[in-house]
Amino acid sequence: MNAVGKIKPNARPFYQKYSGEQLKEALRRMYLIRRFEEGAEEAYMRGLIHGTMHLSIGQEGSAVGATMALRNSDYITSTHRGHGHCIGKGADPKLMFAEFFGKEEGYCRGRGGSMHIADVATGNLGANGIVGGGLPIAVGAALAIKKQKRDDVAMCFFGDGASNEGAFHEALNMAAIWKLPVVFVCENNKYGMSVSTERSMAVANVADRAAAYGMPGVIADGNSIADVEEAIAEAIARARRGEGPSLVECKTYRTRGHSRSDRNRYRTKEEIEEWKARDPIPHFESELMAHGIATEAEVNAIRESAEAEIAAGIEFARLGTNPDPAEVTRDVYSNEAA
Repeated sequence: MNAVGKIKPNARPFYQKYSGEQLKEALRRMYLIRRFEEGAEEAYMRGLIHGTMHLSIGQEGSAVGATMALRNSDYITSTHRGHGHCIGKGADPKLMFAEFFGKEEGYCRGRGGSMHIADVATGNLGANGIVGGGLPIAVGAALAIKKQKRDDVAMCFFGDGASNEGAFHEALNMAAIWKLPVVFVCENNKYGMSVSTERSMAVANVADRAAAYGMPGVIADGNSIADVEEAIAEAIARARRGEGPSLVECKTYRTRGHSRSDRNRYRTKEEIEEWKARDPIPHFESELMAHGIATEAEVNAIRESAEAEIAAGIEFARLGTNPDPAEVTRDVYSNEAA
């Protein structure tokens, strides 16, 4: 192993582009996502959270890799499985938990819950409970960017199931015609609820559909943060240059069910274990240590720091302020005279 901070000369561009501190921060965010999801699951089992949730355990590499090259002024739209995207874009886990718990301290004052977390201050235009719902929103945001003559981008996350929705095709077509600065990021985790992509798609890859709209279609290993970042960084650069949209498909996997009600009877244990062996977090840890960017002690400290932050976030949310039922329409209707 090289001395800490000395990158191997043959390291892939990802490890040379970012500083050691930036790469360790990326690992910290991956751990925050993993622990957030596990903490949310535990809180649900304890009866602290009601309703359902859609966990992205196993998909941390795509969430963090996709957002690393974004600026604060860039936008994202997310999905019903969007906690990782929010953290990747800079959201505070304790405010996300407060939203989960339905507290006033939450990002949407407890009104949005798990599937509708938004943080406009960091460019997060919101997760969306509608499959494919973020696609037209991202295109609209990109149109605003172009009209304002900014070099920012809009990044739209969606799943493989959304690529079969009409909104997907309409969004890609319009973005291509107007050469809008959009990066379409498909997190293909192989299943739209309980139906595999082999049974629901007429093409082998979501990225294959990009050709119909005259834009690049790229496939990345969604469980490799380096592979994701390199593919998406090029798409971002292309958008900033005014060359239009790109479609990046991140091949990944959710190791939990579609939602809390999913009994997982459509997948084999062998398939799940095979993908667990490709867990993006230990893979990234190994790469950081192999390149001399972090020691084992530093990796352990990052993990422990993330665990402590999540534990504090859950306690913050648990002790938060319950909304007043008399204010249920607040922020929905304007009090101003027409």
